[in-house]
Amino acid sequence: MKPRERIQTALNHEAPDRCPMQISFTPEFAERLHRDLNIESHQLHNPHGGGNTYVLERMLGEDMLLTSVGWANSYYQDAESYVDEWGIGWGSQAYETPFGTGRYTEITGHPLADADALATYQPPDPNRPELYAEAERVIREFQDEYWIVGVTVTTIFEAAWALRGLQQMLMDFALDPDLADAILEIPYQYHLAAAKKLTALGVDMIWTGDDVGAQNAMLISPAHWRRFLKPRMANFIAEVKRINPDVKVAYHSDGNILPIIPELIEIGLDILNPIQPASMDPAALKKQFGDQLCFWGSIDEQHTLPYGTPADVHAEVIERLQTLGKGGGLIIGPTHHVQLDTPLENFWAMVDTVRETPYSAL
Repeated sequence: MKPRERIQTALNHEAPDRCPMQISFTPEFAERLHRDLNIESHQLHNPHGGGNTYVLERMLGEDMLLTSVGWANSYYQDAESYVDEWGIGWGSQAYETPFGTGRYTEITGHPLADADALATYQPPDPNRPELYAEAERVIREFQDEYWIVGVTVTTIFEAAWALRGLQQMLMDFALDPDLADAILEIPYQYHLAAAKKLTALGVDMIWTGDDVGAQNAMLISPAHWRRFLKPRMANFIAEVKRINPDVKVAYHSDGNILPIIPELIEIGLDILNPIQPASMDPAALKKQFGDQLCFWGSIDEQHTLPYGTPADVHAEVIERLQTLGKGGGLIIGPTHHVQLDTPLENFWAMVDTVRETPYSAL
């Protein structure tokens, strides 16, 4: 099967030749892969798909390619400290692994920390043609073979609290809901405009969502999700499906979001990502929601990939294929960008097991 045929079959809740796969990497792990595969590349790797050459994804046999427009592209920029086009400050922090020094970016400044700043704040323009040149190229060059995903993650909540500050945004939910609404509208309207443009250009899927789950429970209450995020997300899905009824919509949230999954289905969600196994039981999710949802992710980035053995990784992939992927409905991959602390032996155990295990053998 071609990669896009493999995805289409799986999303129709049917078993393709093998499970479709998607993997992204931090810039540092991408550099390790380039060296391991003897690929010369001097381009910073954006795991969201902004400006990638897609050499790694295609060499690995992945089935979808990501092209991103939105605030998530502010991550992983090259400078040690910078202010993005939203006015949000970032700092680059070093961390040590057995495989070298990596860096991650954390937020250091919030342009709307003072509520009075809202009156004069000017967000970036989502209608700039240059934002979509990359998506146009990816669709033109690769859509005949690959499933193309327009990425607009950090759609509402994450970008809003980056503008305001997480603690202050959570307080606003309770103390000043009108102010919270005004700030949430800024990234919501931006990412909605981007998603509509990407859908009109012809992407196969829109990837949306926000981290609203912590390790064992919701990060915000289900009541606050229903009040502030559900109506916006319902309209978001309706708007892109109005442009193309066949476009698929994936929703991302780390952690345990079990209380809101039925409502995500209610508002038209097609695919749930990333299915963090330390937070929600993948097999139980398949049993409860597998006739209504497809799943994307599920290979443990917290424990198995960085700290397990290749045999552990192989066993986890097989277990996911036999449960979460039974009869189709799964795009398999790690639950986050592969981090620098992951041994290459474990990475290749994941990739090789997926590529070499036909559904007929399960």
